[in-house]
Formats: sequence, C-alpha cells, structure tokens
Amino acid sequence: MKIFTDFENAGFIKNAVVTTGSFDGVHRGHKVILQRLKKLAFETGGETVLITFHPHPRKVLFPDTIGKELFLLNSQQEKIELLRKAGLDNLIIVNFTLAFSRITSVDFVKNILLNKIHAKKIVIGGNHHFGHNREGDSEKMHQLGLEYGFEVEEIPEQDIQNEFISSAKIRTALLEGNIEKANTYLAHPYIIMGELQGVNPLLTESGFPVFSVRIEEESKLIPKDGVYAVSVLDNENLYHGLCFIKKNGLLSNEAVVEFYLFDRPAELSGTTATVLFHKFIREIMNFASPEELKAQLMIDQSQVDDLIF
Repeated sequence: MKIFTDFENAGFIKNAVVTTGSFDGVHRGHKVILQRLKKLAFETGGETVLITFHPHPRKVLFPDTIGKELFLLNSQQEKIELLRKAGLDNLIIVNFTLAFSRITSVDFVKNILLNKIHAKKIVIGGNHHFGHNREGDSEKMHQLGLEYGFEVEEIPEQDIQNEFISSAKIRTALLEGNIEKANTYLAHPYIIMGELQGVNPLLTESGFPVFSVRIEEESKLIPKDGVYAVSVLDNENLYHGLCFIKKNGLLSNEAVVEFYLFDRPAELSGTTATVLFHKFIREIMNFASPEELKAQLMIDQSQVDDLIF
C-alpha cells in the first residue's frame, strides 16, 4: 500500500477507483466498501484509493464541544495497518484544516477527485456527505458524475441482525465493556498498538510479570475499566493473556493498560506490539496482599484458557 500526505505527491494513479471518509475502526461496513473498490479496480485494471483525514474533522471544526469529547477507535498507525491488511492500494491522508473544510462540494470533486486523482469511479457509503458544511450528498455526487463523466456507485449502510453498523455504536459497546459486540461490528478484534514498557511491581511480586502499553494518541478510545482476555502480537509471535485497564482521567492516554501473558516471552519491553481484545472477564478489584491477587489471577487465567481464540 502506498501512503501519501498530499495530493500533489500522489502522482498518477491508474484508473483510480476512489472513496473518501474517516474510516474510523475500519469496521465491517467500511470493509464492504473496500471490497467493492477492489472488485471495480480489478474489472477496470485500476487501483483503489481512499482519501481520509487527520485530525478527525470534528476535532478541527468543534474542538471545544463534540470534537473534544470524541474518542477514536483507531490511532493513525492502527488505521494504516488495518487498511494495509484490507488490501488497499493507495491511501491519501489529508491534513484536515479549517481552510480545507471550506472547499465546496463541487470544487472538491472537480479540483481534487478529478483533476488531481483522475478518478474514474467513485464509491460512496450510505448517508454520504462532503464539501463545506457537508453540503454535498449522494444525490449531488450522482449529478456531478453525470456532468463531469465519472461513475458513482452507492453502497447502502451495512447491518448485522437488523442493526446498522456505525463507529459510534462500536464506541458505545467498548465503553460498556461489550467487546464481543464491538468485535462483531468490526469483523476483527479491537486493537491497541503501542510501545511496550515496564512491569507492575505488585504483580511481579506475585509471580505475574506484567507489561504495559504506551498510548500515544490522547483521542484513542480505551475500553471500560476491567480485566480482559487478550492476545498480544509481537512481530510474528502471538501470545495469550489478561489485560488490566484502569483509567486515571478523561483522556485515554492517561489510562493504565497492562497485560500478563501466559506464554510470556523472555523480553518484550521497548518493542511495538498489538493487543487484540477478545472478552471482558471481570471488574477491577482491590487486593489486600500479593497472595490474594495471585489466587484471583489463577481463576482469571482458567476462564481465558476456556476461550477459543
């Protein structure tokens, strides 16, 4: 996958099949769009293109209200890796600014999608809006397609058991600790990527050396406090274990995210790994001694061992 941070350096993309959006979570609905992009690109001998935005538009447009309160399913690094695994050819990450937000829907299509990306086909999801003040919609995109000679395909919102998928619903499920519901919407385990650090002295005393993961972006959503069944991917190695989450404040990067691995490697600190969440096990508890903690962790491990990852 090629990654670009502006349109000028994207260069020539052959028979570009394009979609746009934040794609936070790269969830099941996003994957339907990406699969359709790939099919259309294959049929035309072209390449797939996603134009996405960083920071998230709400963070720029409403920094003191809904933007401030918005926690995202993916860090930038996580989104890139998920899109790479989805088989996207070209990712253009737009630096979203107030100036960029003022581009009209017509100018966005003419000056960017057509003149710079040379889009042959544009794929949009349900309830699609674009341009200044979200003035453009699916009807507008179809009109522009007829006027300027490009094809538009609209994919309806995806649903699971008659419930529409959205990033907002996934965020709610995670904040409630409902990992399994979130993972169903995502079509992959919820992940946290980051640099691995230190250990918790109390757990080390109990014979359970624990690593912590550094949260690099303050807008990254951390699931509710509790103990979770997880896997940790370090390069090509996959380990199973428990993750402990305790938030110290409103910001996600203030959360303590630690994990104990059952099949622990000799050393992980200093490397970047991916924590994959599978199931909520229990609430956070306080213990009077390392012995009490160790006894509870043995119970927790037995529950995780019964899971099929």
